[in-house]
This record gives sequence, structure tokens and C-alpha cells, in this order.
Amino acid sequence: MGFKINIQVFVFSIFIFLIIPTLIAAECTCDEEDGDRNKSKALRYKIAALSSIMVASAIGVCIPLLGKVIPALSPEKDIFFIIKAFAAGVILSTGFIHVLPDAFENLTSPCLKEHPSGDFPFTGFVAMCTAMGTLMVDTYATAYFQNQNSKKTPTQVENHESTADEEHEEHVHVHTHASHGHAHGHISSDTSSELLRHRVVSQVLELGIIVHSVIIGISLGASESPKTIKPLVGALTFHQFFEGMGLGSCITQANFKNLSITVMGLFFALTTPVGIGIGIGISSVYDENSPTALIVEGIFNAASAGILIYMALVDLLAADFMNPRMQKSGTLRLGCNISLLLGAGAMSLIAKWA
Repeated sequence: MGFKINIQVFVFSIFIFLIIPTLIAAECTCDEEDGDRNKSKALRYKIAALSSIMVASAIGVCIPLLGKVIPALSPEKDIFFIIKAFAAGVILSTGFIHVLPDAFENLTSPCLKEHPSGDFPFTGFVAMCTAMGTLMVDTYATAYFQNQNSKKTPTQVENHESTADEEHEEHVHVHTHASHGHAHGHISSDTSSELLRHRVVSQVLELGIIVHSVIIGISLGASESPKTIKPLVGALTFHQFFEGMGLGSCITQANFKNLSITVMGLFFALTTPVGIGIGIGISSVYDENSPTALIVEGIFNAASAGILIYMALVDLLAADFMNPRMQKSGTLRLGCNISLLLGAGAMSLIAKWA
């Protein structure tokens, strides 16, 4: 199941990589600012950004995955809840502070015609629709895989009961054994449902991250202003590192096979660098102020913001903060709340330099 969803995410990501450069390579209808252009110096900064972002992304996504090697970081430990709360704060801040304002800026740009861009709040509408769409995908995907998995449970229970009958044991013992078989099947079903839930969450979250990572990569790669690129190198490096921690936490709980974990980790680590490479390749025809570029980037940014905000609030924060384990431990609640504020605050500060 995890492999099938990985293929779907892969195909959609390839679509994004191919379609965005084609759409945003358009002629400009708004005045450009040529003052700070320096192609060779900008290229050096782009190469530095590509390398540092790729390394930071890989380290960030791998830290939560070390739970398989380092017991202290396993999902059963309190420290994992604290790390995940920090990562959720990062993702929430990414949606609200980084991506959504960019979408508003794109779709309300003076380079666009006043009609219809000024007649309707398209940014909020797209973000809202995407959040609702994510809820539907989340619900239907989880229900589908739960139904597929539940078909196996009755067979397991019947096998337990038939084994008890064949052994000709006492009636009371047969009843107890059959009841035990039923309970065992129910627990297995609950565990499988939770696992499937984590897998759907991790895949949808990665999809949302990939969308805006491609856009910021292309924007950075296409820029020829060292003054613009220089502060983005550090900001995006930290951005991808913290975001990787959030994704890595979800992947850890999904308990994928090693191949799927490797593919998802590599995909995240390479998405922004590939976007930068695409941006470098189309820098001669790319214009960030063209109406086509503004509309495409604005819609994708708004959609990404809707996904990230929904995932952070519903699938990450609500699920963990309402967990019985956290409800019973005041110390864990306090630690997670502080960690959440630190994650959101750190990511918000990065926006100052981004």
C-alpha cells in the first residue's frame, strides 16, 4: 500500500517539475528591476544554496528516523512527542508565515489586471478549497485502506475458532479461546488502522511540502540578483532542515519499509535542489513578474498553504495533543507546548531573512 501511494506522489511530483517551468516561462508585462543583476556571482550563490539545502534537508529528515538505531528517539518515548510538536510548529508557521503571504503577494500583484484578481480573494479561496480537499482525501484514503484491511480480520478469527473445535476441548475453554481470538483480531485491526492513518498522513504531508519546495527552488534558481539570493541561502537551509524533521517524524510513525523510507527521504532532500536547477536552466526566459508566473505560483502557493495548515493542525497537533498519553502527563503537555511555540517561533524568525 505504501509503495502504491509513493508511486502516486512520484507521478504528481514529476508533473509539477515539468508543468511549472513551462507555465511560468512567459513574457513580462510589468517593469523589471535590473539594478542588482550579476549572473556569475548569482550562480555561485545558487550552487552554494543547492548544496547546503540538500545536506540540511537530508539531515533534518534523518534525525527522527534514527529512532530505529537510537532507542531514545523511538516513537514510544516522550522525547519523540516533543520533537514532533516542534516540527508541527515549523510546518504550521511555514503555511501561515511563509507560503500563504507569498500567495497573497502573487495573486494581488499590481502586475496583474485589476479584474478579476482584485474582485475576489482567490488566495484564501484556493487555500480553503485545498484544505477541504485534503480532508476528503485523508478521510476516503484512510477509510478505503481500513476496509481493505478489515476483510482479513474475520478469516483470522474463524481460524482461531476452528482450531479450538478440532482440539475437542471443554466448552468453557473453547468459548474463552474463541473470545481471545476475536479480541486478538480487534487489536490487530486497531493497530493496522493506526498504521494506515500514519501512512496516509505522511504521504499527503510530503505532497504539500513538495509543491512549495519546487516553487521556492525555481524562484531562487531563476533569480540573477546576488542581493536577493544571499539571505535566502541561510534562510532556506534552516527552513528545509526543520521541515525535514516534521516529515521524518511522520515517516517514522508510518513504519514504512526501508525502500519506501529511502525514496521519501531522497525525494524531500532533492526537491528544492532540483527546483533550483530548473530555475537556473530557465533563468533566461523566466520572469517572476509576468502574469502567468504570478498566477501559477500564487495558486500553487495557496494550495500548498492549505495542505500544510490542515496537516499541522489536524493530523499532527490535534492527534498528539489529544493522545491519552499526553492527557495523563502534565510534564509532557508542558514540554510539547513549549516545543510547539519554539518551532513556530523559530520558523517565523526565519521569515525575516527569507
